[in-house]
Formats: sequence, structure tokens, C-alpha cells
Amino acid sequence: MDPLTPLDTLCRIILRGREYEAQTPSDYDGNETPDDVDDEDAGTLSVLDDTLNDSVEEELRAILDDLGEDQLAEVVAFCWVGQGTYEAADWDEAMEEASALSSGGSAAAIDELMDMPMLASVLEAGMAAFELSCDGIGDLS
Repeated sequence: MDPLTPLDTLCRIILRGREYEAQTPSDYDGNETPDDVDDEDAGTLSVLDDTLNDSVEEELRAILDDLGEDQLAEVVAFCWVGQGTYEAADWDEAMEEASALSSGGSAAAIDELMDMPMLASVLEAGMAAFELSCDGIGDLS
């Protein structure tokens, strides 16, 4: 499979996704597990060293926003395959639903991705289902 989205772009999403996932709620004091933090505070994120880092989220959103409608749908579909919502054999169906989500504007698809637990991992797993990987690509090698 040749993805519509350049492999280096997919890998950059994975890299930034990992950085984004490494953030914890801002009132995390290190004495509790992240699961013990109130859900109402989950929208405010900071890096584990308590340094606020909005630039990671902004960069990830910018990368996603720069994608074409078909490319954004493809990223969503890869993630759905990676999390098991669809099988690799159901790629056309996953792309059709992802295209419907991203048509008419990217906000819904970007929000879907940003709210996805373990975005980097599920994207990587979805790509692996099609024998695509980031081995040898930039910082992910």
C-alpha cells in the first residue's frame, strides 16, 4: 500500500503524538498516579517536569491541519485500524467513514485524533497492519 500521506509526515505525527501523550494534568504532583487526577482537570496539560508546553499540542494540530482532506481521512482510518475499530481488510469502509468525518472541514477529524487515547501507538499499529513503519525515518529510527 502506498499511503496518500507522505511517510515522513505520518512519522512526524507519531513523534509529536508521543510527546503530546507524555503530558499529564497540570496539578499532577508526582505523588499520585495519573488515574487519580480529576477528569475535570484533564484539559490542562503540562509536561512531566511541570513545564507548560502548549507548543506540542499546537504543532500536532498544525501538522494535522496542513493535511489535505483525503490525507486527514487516511490518518483517521489508520488509527481506527490500529485500535481495532476496523480490520485492515476493511480499509475501504474505514476510509469511507473517515472521509465523511473530514469532509466539509477538518475540525471534527482533528478533534477525533487529538482526543484519541494513545494516538501515536494506534497510528503506528494501523500503519504496521499495512507493513508501513517509521524505521529509518528521521528521529524515529
